Amino acid sequence: MFRAYTIQNGAIVPVNEESAPVLVYINPTIEEKDFLVGNYNIDSHTLQSALDPDELSRLEFEPDHAAIILKRPQNYSAADEFLFKVSSIGIFWYRERVIILLLEDVQLFDGKIFLKVNSIGDLVLKVLLRIIYHYIDHLKVINMISDSLEQKINTSMRNKYLINLFTLEKSLVYYLNAINANSTVIERIKNNRARLCLENEQVEMLDDIIIENTQCQKQAEIYSNILAGLMDARVSIVSNNLNILMKTLNLITIGIMVPTFVVSAFSMNVAIPIQHHPFAFWIIMGLALISVLIFMFFWRLKKW
Repeated sequence: MFRAYTIQNGAIVPVNEESAPVLVYINPTIEEKDFLVGNYNIDSHTLQSALDPDELSRLEFEPDHAAIILKRPQNYSAADEFLFKVSSIGIFWYRERVIILLLEDVQLFDGKIFLKVNSIGDLVLKVLLRIIYHYIDHLKVINMISDSLEQKINTSMRNKYLINLFTLEKSLVYYLNAINANSTVIERIKNNRARLCLENEQVEMLDDIIIENTQCQKQAEIYSNILAGLMDARVSIVSNNLNILMKTLNLITIGIMVPTFVVSAFSMNVAIPIQHHPFAFWIIMGLALISVLIFMFFWRLKKW
């Protein structure tokens, strides 16, 4: 899928021109890949790396452009079962053009940060900032899901919610590694600001991006440490809930067996006292009830 945009009056406007300054390719076909390699001198290996979810973030310089590969949060779906994945995005930065490669269709230029875009450099930097905000949004969702699962674990005896928490912890590890890798690329962009022809305002924006990315990284570390540190306690809670259930079932079983023993004793096929008494049935039921009351008193006395 191919989309083209241009920059007009500080806004990003979609157009239908292949010569537009902003080109976005979503899961490009073989023909589109060949076109990019042949017409824009994009290295075929770098192009494939931009679409590989397992590729590391990096910055490379070609004769006529800079190739940036970053890690971005992948769109979440219910089929992922609380596993938040990361994907790659490729940004090929020319002096008068930028080509962006994505593996999935996303709203790349949404939000207030794209209201004032004056150049290709501004657009690239704001794409970096948009990726960071995307991580922050997902971290908030992960924290909300974690709180909800914790409340369910307090009364649950199943491993389902624990497995969901383990999956969230795994997601945070992925996110933390991706954010750390992106921070290295952002630092390299700042170190090569002269080569990338960044203006003073763009350098200041890059400093803000570094601060936002650092805060995002710290937030991911905090959530990851909290989940990892309290996981053993949550496992103990589930085990304790199961022990309480087994204890309750045993007490119920014993409570039922006591009157059952009384009734069974008077049901034997031998001569027994009061077998000819007109109120024998009610006497036996009374004895069974008294045995239950004695057991309950003993239960309370032992504080079981």
